Amino acid sequence: MTQFEILSGLLLIALLASAVLVVWGRNVVNAVIASAATGIVLTLLFLFMQAPDVALSEAAVGSVAIPIVMLVSLAKIRTLLEKESEAE
Repeated sequence: MTQFEILSGLLLIALLASAVLVVWGRNVVNAVIASAATGIVLTLLFLFMQAPDVALSEAAVGSVAIPIVMLVSLAKIRTLLEKESEAE
């Protein structure tokens, strides 16, 4: 086996593990963090496959933008639910 095959295999295993954590996460925040980890692993995989433009896009969107939007949305929902429960 070459170094390329070993490293790509390790990256694919890491990708599979992080994707499983997204699906099986018991907490929504943990699933969002695992989703960001999936984006990071995908970024590394794209860099390893010599696609820096795709890796940069994945790093910006999959590792940063989407997890931040999800976490802000969750915080907003929790705030609205707390205000609603206080009003009752």
